[in-house]
Amino acid sequence: MSSFLTHHRKKILIIALGSAILMLGLIGQLGYLMIFQSEHYSELADELHERERTIKAARGEIVDRNGTVIATNRTVCTVSVVYNQVEDRETVIEVLVDALELSEEEVRKKVEKRSSREIIKTNVDKAVGDQIRSHGLAGVKVDEDYKRYYPYDSLASKVLGFTGADNQGIIGLEVMYEKYLKGHDGKILTLADAKGVEVENAAEERIEPIAGNTLTVSLDVNIQKYAEQAAYQVMEKKGAKAVSIIIMNPQNGEIYAMVNAPEFNLNDPFTLGADAVYESSEEKQNLLNQMWRNRCINDTYEPGSTFKIITAAAGLESGVVSLTDQFSCPGFRIVEDRKIRCHKVGGHGGETFLQGAMNSCNPVFIDVGQRLGVDGFYKYFEQFGLLGKTGIDLPGEAATIMHKKDNMGLVELATVSFGQSFQITPIQLLTTASSIINGGNRITPHFAVKTESIDGTTVREFTYPVSTGVVTEKTSETMRYVLEQVVSEGSGNKAQVEGYLVGGKTATSEKLPRSLKKYISSFLGFAPADDPQVIALITIDEPVGIYYGGTIAAPVIGDIFDNILPYLGIEKNMPEKSEE
Repeated sequence: MSSFLTHHRKKILIIALGSAILMLGLIGQLGYLMIFQSEHYSELADELHERERTIKAARGEIVDRNGTVIATNRTVCTVSVVYNQVEDRETVIEVLVDALELSEEEVRKKVEKRSSREIIKTNVDKAVGDQIRSHGLAGVKVDEDYKRYYPYDSLASKVLGFTGADNQGIIGLEVMYEKYLKGHDGKILTLADAKGVEVENAAEERIEPIAGNTLTVSLDVNIQKYAEQAAYQVMEKKGAKAVSIIIMNPQNGEIYAMVNAPEFNLNDPFTLGADAVYESSEEKQNLLNQMWRNRCINDTYEPGSTFKIITAAAGLESGVVSLTDQFSCPGFRIVEDRKIRCHKVGGHGGETFLQGAMNSCNPVFIDVGQRLGVDGFYKYFEQFGLLGKTGIDLPGEAATIMHKKDNMGLVELATVSFGQSFQITPIQLLTTASSIINGGNRITPHFAVKTESIDGTTVREFTYPVSTGVVTEKTSETMRYVLEQVVSEGSGNKAQVEGYLVGGKTATSEKLPRSLKKYISSFLGFAPADDPQVIALITIDEPVGIYYGGTIAAPVIGDIFDNILPYLGIEKNMPEKSEE
């Protein structure tokens, strides 16, 4: 019996001891939480009673060189519900279904979800938001927001770019200058009780949003409109796949227009054309990426004879050729085992270098390339900046695709000299040509001019690199004369403009694979030829029927110059032809 009592006492003692240890542990933990973690849990408790809503900042506008707004904002609303504040759930569901044109199932699921704040719909038209607000429904929040709006719909779509649902830039200038345009959101902090119901008459803390900066760009809406109109006209007339046009100031790199027809609607950027066919979301995204693609900077192509501007400049600069040098064109050149033809099957016969340029004669330029040699040609590729990128302020610029120097034989040298067997972007070609005709300054093509805060204070004026000494002034002057002769009396004669000296070069390049017989017709022109203020390049992708650049591309640039030169205040610099 005594043994049993002793055992029982020990058991009670062990239980008591365990309980004491447990109590001490709990007291210690409680003390730790109260003394060392009090601040942390106090913050958590405060958060339970605070509700935070974002006040969206207005995104900065984009304006053209004349102050015309080309990207702005429209006020929209975000409609949400706070579960614990809703008093009449059925009425809320009924009103939101009717006003927002959503299914009852979708709205009910969100209204009955136990969350601190459930968003029902974003980008709601302001008038609809005001209508919902007028019902005075407890627990329903209507917060004003901003949606990007483009007044000209598709104008310069692949340059401007657009924003996503979060109002952040996705492509183009919108993403390139995101940090200047986005602004800083504000906040509204309100107090709520333990049930999540906002406390009446409680002080509301409000941090005001800061609007984004206004971005001024070099685009001119009027020039862009006219260039787009010209692009669509030639695309329709020639049944072309696409047409691109760039118009730039060759002295400082400011871009007045950049066209990528067909453009797309910036206010509806995720809708493909009616003829689009896809079977998966991935295929749809690929089609969207193609639709958004800026061919002027993202795509490369074989430039063809417009590249003869570079070959001629390199030849003149190095001294391996002069304007009066004599050449002979039988209609082809034999280079190693290759017979490379001239576009004139019967040949041009005897001609000077100047005449060869006016005739766009392949054999003449093959000879100049051979005189330069691989080392010499590569030296000028580097000197002219052709092997890098232009540094244009748009995302995704492609680089020149050129033969490696070690892999460049006589045949490659011959084909490169008249613009084949390598690829370049339109913006690179135009920029390099600018440096050759502007006195030898390699400018940086660009759009951004300055940013200003909402009160008009200048935040930043943009500057861009310039490299001097690309060619001498003498070579530049000679090239201006050569290219003016190409237009006044040579293959580019359809680009002539009454009262102005125009310089330029035509091209007709065959796409790969050659067996498809698909072409890109182009013309690069500038005016006035003796003091270039405007330079332009048009590329017409896969025209149907007559496809020669001198026939279908040169007249487009001539017509554009005829309209924009007076608009830009550039006076005529040659006497008008007298009527006989």
